Amino acid sequence: MAKRVLIKPLITEKSDQLNDQFNKVSFVVDKTANKIEIKAAVEEMYKVNVDKINTSILPGKLKVKFTRGGLQKGRKSSYKKAIVTLSEGESIDLFGEL
Repeated sequence: MAKRVLIKPLITEKSDQLNDQFNKVSFVVDKTANKIEIKAAVEEMYKVNVDKINTSILPGKLKVKFTRGGLQKGRKSSYKKAIVTLSEGESIDLFGEL
């Protein structure tokens, strides 16, 4: 693919529960990618069938750190999240052999 669609899997407690209960996997994806490109990238990379994709763009946040030298102000950048629903019987092993 010309651009990198899947950036990384999103591993949180909520995404782990979605994976266990509803067979859904979360990814951080390129902001300009659409659902068709995300589906093709997941099917090509993990060799699974995708039923449905939900996407959302999460806004950036301001972060403030109190240090000895004073306030450190920064910004956490925004990103696009895709929640991929897999077909029955399909699964993605994100952790490999631990």
